[in-house]
Amino acid sequence: MDILVVLEDKNGNIHRMSQEAITGAQQIGSEFSLSIGILAMGVNANALAEQAAQFDVEDVLTLENEHVSNYTADGYGAAVAQVVTNENPTYVFFGHSYQVRDYVPRVSAKLKRPFLNDVVSYSAEGGKPVFSKQVLNAKLVAELQPSNGGPILISFQSAAFSSDNIQNGSANVRSVSVDLDSSAIKTIPEDPFQEEAGGVDLSSAELIVSVGRGIGKEENIPLAQELAKAIGAEIASSRPVVDSGWLPSHHQVGSSGQTVAPKLYLALGISGAIQHVVGMKGSKNIVVINKDPDAPLFELADYGIVGDVLEIIPKLTEALQA
Repeated sequence: MDILVVLEDKNGNIHRMSQEAITGAQQIGSEFSLSIGILAMGVNANALAEQAAQFDVEDVLTLENEHVSNYTADGYGAAVAQVVTNENPTYVFFGHSYQVRDYVPRVSAKLKRPFLNDVVSYSAEGGKPVFSKQVLNAKLVAELQPSNGGPILISFQSAAFSSDNIQNGSANVRSVSVDLDSSAIKTIPEDPFQEEAGGVDLSSAELIVSVGRGIGKEENIPLAQELAKAIGAEIASSRPVVDSGWLPSHHQVGSSGQTVAPKLYLALGISGAIQHVVGMKGSKNIVVINKDPDAPLFELADYGIVGDVLEIIPKLTEALQA
């Protein structure tokens, strides 16, 4: 195979970022005539493989081994490295999740192959894909093209591709095995990583209400929280809100916070600095409320309201609760 997509398990289902990586593989595979395989491993490998077999790919590989039943960076790193060595794909795709950031550098070190992390898009040059990632706090975009063949490890930023565009089909399923030494597993499995205790994984949220400096002061944050509660959304914010201490850092969206792609992103009093935009531009529907008609975020908005958020939020909440 030419492309191998490594799945991440989300409570027995394929993680959204892995679905996005499959979409990316399908688009790149179609454009450059590359075959696609998917690797499902861990305690839910068969369940993940059953889901993956319904996508338009050539092969789905299942890996069951006691050392990958529970996630550890040691176990996953060693297992993926062996599968990649045996299958010899040109590209290995991942979603850029916390787990991937933890163990894929180990795969890169074991294979002595490059890891292009947090890729946001691709283009074509000389009949091969060129991968782009943001650098210098999203002020510049670097274009990267491996020069000496594969395997090349690549992780895609959340919302680089939309899982809504995944192509269905039918795939062959086969099992693979690896030889793992228990002495090499030096870490003890723990609960899935979160940014901080009590943090919120906004990357998985389907509805988000996000507040910016236009909310005025910390005492007005409960207005947005009440609106979020009315629609079952998570609360997020721009960086100035976090810098002011109005919300904890795990609520921040942007280049120095979380990257999100909800079905609805309701922006309250957010002007739309590029550092914020790169974290939410993949949202399916963007609604902006801002008193400044020239706020840059209106350019991305599917729906926009020019007005005072402090007047509009209570009325909108009341209408939703009616």
